[in-house]
Amino acid sequence: MKSIRENCGVFALYSTEPAAHEIYQGIDFLQHRGQEYCGIATYDGRIHQVTHHGKVLNSFTDRDLRNLPGQWGIGHVSLRERQPVKWQSLMGDIAVAFSGNLLNAEALMQEMMAQGRAFWRGYNIELISMLILQERDPVAGLTALAGKVRGAYSLVALNQEGVYVARDVYGFRPLILGRGPGKFAVSSESRALQNLELEPVRDVKPGEIVLLDRRGFTTLKQLESPRRAHCAFEWAYTASIDSVIDGLPVLAARNHLGACLAQRDAREGGPAADLVAAVPMSGIGHALGYHAHSGLVYQEVFLYNRYADRSYTQATQVAREQMAKRKLSVLHHAVRDKSIVLCDDSIVRGTQILNKVRDLKAAGARAVHVRVACPPLMYPCDFGISTRTYEELMARRYCFQGDITNMTQLRDLEAWVAARIGADSVRYNSLEAFVEALGLPREHLCLKCWDGRRPWPVSAAGAF
Repeated sequence: MKSIRENCGVFALYSTEPAAHEIYQGIDFLQHRGQEYCGIATYDGRIHQVTHHGKVLNSFTDRDLRNLPGQWGIGHVSLRERQPVKWQSLMGDIAVAFSGNLLNAEALMQEMMAQGRAFWRGYNIELISMLILQERDPVAGLTALAGKVRGAYSLVALNQEGVYVARDVYGFRPLILGRGPGKFAVSSESRALQNLELEPVRDVKPGEIVLLDRRGFTTLKQLESPRRAHCAFEWAYTASIDSVIDGLPVLAARNHLGACLAQRDAREGGPAADLVAAVPMSGIGHALGYHAHSGLVYQEVFLYNRYADRSYTQATQVAREQMAKRKLSVLHHAVRDKSIVLCDDSIVRGTQILNKVRDLKAAGARAVHVRVACPPLMYPCDFGISTRTYEELMARRYCFQGDITNMTQLRDLEAWVAARIGADSVRYNSLEAFVEALGLPREHLCLKCWDGRRPWPVSAAGAF
């Protein structure tokens, strides 16, 4: 399995005024979804495009934005590749960007190469574009795309008519519509809309194809959706804490997950701790939920380096470890002689939480009790985040055969993890508690990281 998959965000705007500067701001508000590449394409009779290797604020110049004329356009931030991509076709000029990952990309590429098609680098966006452009119009192309690919995508496509918007039939990746005076937008997260003073209107439905133009939002087609399968990891980690994903505020979800951990400690006789703290930034909402339910004092124990990136979404393990060290430093005065409940979103490989526990104890912490919002991660993710192999997953190293199916097994795993990361105790939310805390129907969530189940029947997944 590749060590990295697509992790990215999209933003698009149709406006009565020049659009480039607001698209630039929109993708900056989505920077947490991908820090390696960024790009914008606009339309003013033809498509203009600028992409960069780097972050939005550091990469785009005033000259770049002046070279992006037009009142509608699309933007993208990515961990892996430059987007949007621009094409000339029988449909006319078109630019495409997407967030997600396709499971059957290699098989589809082999099939198309056998038909005489050629690919430049074999990126998913090339395949997506070709599948769309071989049809007679964008709606037919997006319909054909949904019928041929397996995987996750939230997609925006720019042409002379406006911006086409599509979400896969399971709704893995988030996508939300917004509007303001003379403006209509779509974004991977509501925070980009809110911070641009646009009103979030609604989520794009799984399988929905929408056009943004001078009339606003027009649903052009609604494809059949077998079920919803929203990525549950969005609420626990990926999304920004000020976003609302498919109707559920991320902050509320993380508060509930932290409260569930506190409830478990109350039931099972948890530690006599002095304070609860977070591993910033994604652990903060969980720690605040634990604090609110337990009454334990909330205290920052790490100083967060605002100029660092998210360590989890770095491309290699070396880069992840270097970024983790750069990102946080210990507040020694806050931890000396204290027993600490330390909340984090998840444990993947275990390296970073081990280092954080060591850092706290080296600074004089009397005890560190780790509390983890997500259940033990047991399976690699297929659908669009920095991917783990089975060998990398700490929980899977404990139980090479079988899954965690009851509380006795979970407690045994927790004791094993605690010994390896040097914590005085470790507690995870169970999968049942995790789903209950989110408050969404289990059948509306993709939980593949934890239970190994893809949302479609095995027979429908072809060769996977």
